[in-house]
This record gives sequence, C-alpha cells and structure tokens, in this order.
Amino acid sequence: MTPEEILTGLDPEQAAVAAQLHGPMVVIAGAGTGKTRAITHRIAHGVAAGEYVPQQVLAVTFTARAAAEMRTRLRGLGAAGVQAHTFHAAALRQLQYFWPQAVGGFLPHLLDHKAPLVAEAARRLRLPADRATVRDLAGEIEWAKVSMLTPETYAAPGLDRDGVGELDHQAMARLYQAYEDVKTDRGMIDFEDVLLLMVGIIEDDERIAAEIRSQYRHFTVDEYQDVSPLQQRLLDGWVGGRGEVCVVGDPSQTIYSFTGATPRHLLEFTRTHPGAAEVHLVRDYRSTPEVVNLANRVLTSRRPERRLDQRGTVWAQPLELIAQREHGPAAEFHEAADDEQEAQFVASRIKALTERDGVKLRDIAVLYRTNGQSEAMERALSDAGIGYQLRGAERFFQRREVKEALAQIRTSARQVPGELAVDLVPTLLSSLGWQRSAPTGTGAVREKWESLSALVALAKDMDGALAEENLSMAAFAAELEARAATAHAPVVEGVTLASLHSSKGLEWDTVFLTGLSEGLMPISFAEDQAGVDEERRLLYVGITRAKSRLIFSWSLSRTTGGRGRRRRSRFLDGIAPSAQREAGRPEPGPRSRRKSAAPARCRICGKLLDTAAEVKLKRCSDCPAGYDEAVYEALRDWRTRAAKDSGMPAFVVFTDATLMALAEAMPRTEREFLAIPGVGRSKLQRYGEDVLSVLADLR
Repeated sequence: MTPEEILTGLDPEQAAVAAQLHGPMVVIAGAGTGKTRAITHRIAHGVAAGEYVPQQVLAVTFTARAAAEMRTRLRGLGAAGVQAHTFHAAALRQLQYFWPQAVGGFLPHLLDHKAPLVAEAARRLRLPADRATVRDLAGEIEWAKVSMLTPETYAAPGLDRDGVGELDHQAMARLYQAYEDVKTDRGMIDFEDVLLLMVGIIEDDERIAAEIRSQYRHFTVDEYQDVSPLQQRLLDGWVGGRGEVCVVGDPSQTIYSFTGATPRHLLEFTRTHPGAAEVHLVRDYRSTPEVVNLANRVLTSRRPERRLDQRGTVWAQPLELIAQREHGPAAEFHEAADDEQEAQFVASRIKALTERDGVKLRDIAVLYRTNGQSEAMERALSDAGIGYQLRGAERFFQRREVKEALAQIRTSARQVPGELAVDLVPTLLSSLGWQRSAPTGTGAVREKWESLSALVALAKDMDGALAEENLSMAAFAAELEARAATAHAPVVEGVTLASLHSSKGLEWDTVFLTGLSEGLMPISFAEDQAGVDEERRLLYVGITRAKSRLIFSWSLSRTTGGRGRRRRSRFLDGIAPSAQREAGRPEPGPRSRRKSAAPARCRICGKLLDTAAEVKLKRCSDCPAGYDEAVYEALRDWRTRAAKDSGMPAFVVFTDATLMALAEAMPRTEREFLAIPGVGRSKLQRYGEDVLSVLADLR
C-alpha cells in the first residue's frame, strides 16, 4: 500500500496521529474511537514512506490478545515484521538473549505462579496464611515490585500502606524478604523480575543498552494509562532519551491501580516530553448515541464525596465522546428481588433477544464486578439451555477437537503450503465433525461444532483482512501456532460471562451489567475517594463495551427470600429511572412470589439459610452432612473426567454444593435428578445418564 492509501479513510484526528511520524506524541483516545486503527496506520504509514524499518519498530501493549490483533492489522497494512508484544514478552525475549552476556550461565526458571512460594515463605516465618490470604499476599508483593519497592523500602515508616490480612506493615515486609529468599534458594524468577532484571542490565551495561537502542528506534505504547513505575522505567531505558515514542491511552479507563498502574505518566507526558504533539480522539464509532450518552453521564456526574479521604485522588477531565452511529434501543434497567431472580431475568432476556431479535449468542456479554457472581448466572443460563463461555477459564487450544484440527492443518500446510486456507480449512474440519449448519440441542456435540466453527470463521476473517494477498495454509498454520502460544483464542459461539476487569479491550452488541448494588458497585472495600473513582471508571469501561444495547440490573437481596436491604449503585443516580418499577416491567410470577413468602430454612436446625450453597443443600454449612463421603468423592472423580473431556472448569459441570446435594438425595430417576437445585434440563441432557449410573453403582 502507498502512504496515501494508508491515510485514506481516517478521520481528521486519526489522520493527525498517522501523519506525524517523528518526535514524541500523546494520543488521548476515548473508548471506541479507533485508537488501534490510528496507531497501526501511523506505523504502517512510516513503513510505507520509508521512514521506519519494520524490524526497528516496537509496539507495546498489555495483553497477548491485543498484541496479536495489532500484528494482524499491521500485516494487512503491509507492515509485516513490526514487533508487537506485551511489556513482559518483549522484556523476556531480551533477557533470554542478553543473559549469557550480562550475567553468564542459564537464565533462572520463570515462576508461573507466586502462591506456592509465598506459602512457603509464610511457613518459614510461622505466619498464618490460608489460600485466600496467600493470594492477597502475592498481590501485595507484585504491587511492591512494580512500584520498585524492595523489602527494605517497603518497610520504611513513611510508606502509607495498610497491612494484608493479619499481617501489619512490618510483618508484610519480612514476608516479602522471605519470598525473595525462597525464590533465590529455588533458582527462580517471577514475572516482575523479568522487568527488573532488564532495567538493571540496560542501566548497568552501556554496550547492551546501545545494542537494544540500535535494534529499536521507534516505540508505540498502547493503554498507557495502565503503565506502572517499573514499566515506565523499562520504557525509558529502551527509548534512551531519543523522543521517538508515541503513547496512547485514556485516563478515564484507569482500572488497575491495585496492580501499581497509574495514569500520571499519561497525564504528565507533555511536561516530561516538551514539545510533544497531543491529539484527542473523541469520535466514537463503536456505540450508539444511547450508549455513548450514558457513558459520558457516568463520568460527568462524578462529585467528590466529602466524607471520603481525598489523598491520592487523580481525576482527569474526561473526554466527551461524540457518537458516530445511528440511534439504537434505549437502555433497560431491571430491579430484582434477589440474585437468583436477577439471573433468571438475564437468561430470559437473552432468550428473547436470540429468538425474537436474532441476536447471536457470541454478541452478548454478561458482566459483573466479582467472579463469585458468575455462579448464579451460569446456573440460570444452563437451566435455560443457553450456551456460554467463561472468560478467564477458557482453554480453547487445550480442547481435544482443537488439537486434532491443528494437527490436520499443520500437516496440510506442509503438504500444500500455498493452498488457500479459506477453501481448504472447511474441507479438512468436516472430517472432524464440522458442518455448515449448527447441530440442534446442546452438549458435547454442539461444543465441538462451536470450536471447529470458530477456526473456520477465523480463516475467513483473516483472509478478508489481508490487503493484497490471500491467506495460505502455511500462513494460517503459523497464525494458529502463535495464537496457541499466547492463548489468543478465536471467538466461540456462546454468551460471554466476564468480570468487568477482564472485559477491558473487548466489545459486544449487547451487554448486561449485573449486580449493580451498593457494596458491589462500588465494591465495599473502596473506602476512599480514589477507590470510589476507580469503581466509577470500571463501570464506564463496562458501559463502553456495548455497541447497541445496554441492560442494567441489580437485586435487593443476595439470598432467596432475604430481606431487601440492598440499594442500587449510587453511580446509577440520574441515569436509571427514579421509580423502582420501570414501565413495561412484568410483575413477579407465582414462582417468585412463593419464594419471597417462604424463606429457606435449614432442614436440620431450622435456622434461616444465608448462602446459595446452603439453600441448595437445604441445611446450614455447620450442620452435619447427610451423605456418604465415598459417594461424594466418586461424584468428584466423575466431574473431573467430565470437565477434562469438555474442556470446561469443573465447577461449570457441577458446583461442589450440587455434588453434595446429589450425594445426599441419591436420585434414581430423571425426575428425582431434576429436583436437585442447580440441575436443569440442559444438565440432565448432558450429564444425567452418567451421574445416575455413578450413583447406581454405589448403592
């Protein structure tokens, strides 16, 4: 493509980004404004104009998925060879290459998870640490390291930091040191060490620093509002004061402060880089005016809360997005009596959207604040026979049918490397069970078809994205290898269930924002102004994931039959209707009235039941179980096998509470099986025969 062709089709602000190829630049880009389009066209423009050598350009982003998408776009624009990686991936490649020169010997083993070593450090210090506490301790150590605090500086009296669990500030510092000692004893490094070591090598070895700066001459950093002090220091080492850096971000999408991210680097860029060009992208191409208006109002309605501590608060003036799409449906607001009814409403609304309006399941997302909120949604969707995928738990490339498909694609790529993937892939995968029409029903057959269909669709999409050539089998096989290495799965048919944090960078036609009650949004531990502001930005991120339709929901009680003491999120004030019952909202049916009138009680001691698990078991968690442990363990063993076969997490098959209920009831017939809470007809169709067989063998 020529430089002129690359700039064609960009709006004036995007063109201003793509046209300036040298010197520092900061792009403040609102959600849906085409920031990836702007920066990839800027890089491709530089390559086409002969100003950039592709191999000397490093584009850095924060997820492997985003990096893979950027590489795909750049290839389509004729800029193959540009390096696009996450901070950690780029630093690890450099560390592996330079370690023998800088240190000598073999690079220490990279630690996958901190938790086992944190637990070992706690044992060495004889500190109490259960699984949840270990997770919190690991998070605190990660925060300290990306903030470039050593155990000694972390222990400094001037550090304003709360303790973790039962550990005060000084005890946390001792644990941090013990963790570092355990790592050294085991000859291991963690992900933060990768960045720290590269910073040390660049700053201590001028020869290696010069080699890196010779290799990379132009830098682009996406999601710059999420850069930590450690990542900024590494970036400074890479750039070396040359000013050839373009950063892109939105301070209103800062949602990772708990990991050490800060928008200060973005907000202060023009001060740290005098003369830097600044461009604002405000034309929203993703969402309808109805969605954009709500997103703008969520931010502009923010007022400092006098009762909260204002220290550490950073609130940038938000961009006012301007919608570029046609009008769409008005946002919907739904108040439910309890979490179960809220989940049932979501499932029924999804059913209506797919059957009446023709919305595809893959174009729908259900977002929530905490992962613990997913169980009720999973149960309701399963009972309604609606397929879903749990973001963060999906292991697409580990599925049996995907592995078989990859093997066939690799073989064909070796035999006929130049054959067109868009023609050959459907033929290859038909031998594994793919067909043009989806099979009826749910279960393993449907899941297998969805996996294979995702590969067929990916081949078609990639072929269409290439500018001047068709996608060959060799290129498609290479792309799949790269995606498998970075867990960059293609889209699978099914509703997406995801936390608000994990939804960042994604988009869907329809988005359900659920659990919007005080204590969940904002979360209860957001106790200062900075924390509440971050929760508001998190809701803004959720709203801007929607292209056409937004549905907000909340419940008045956590448990079925509980007192309605909750109130909807303060962030909905001035946005949601003031009346509690919206126009057109149906009255509760007989089932919901019956449940509200009869609170669930323990069948053993008679006390009111508080949690969904207790309601499912019909007894308090403290009351004695009425099942044989051998039966429960046999069901757990079966569930492990079923989860492995289906490529899903075990709790998606059945939760522990459902297994306990099955072990207690020992159903003999399908009717008795359906009577178990947490079991619906889709679970009966998928697992009923197997479970009844396991139980029959144990009688």
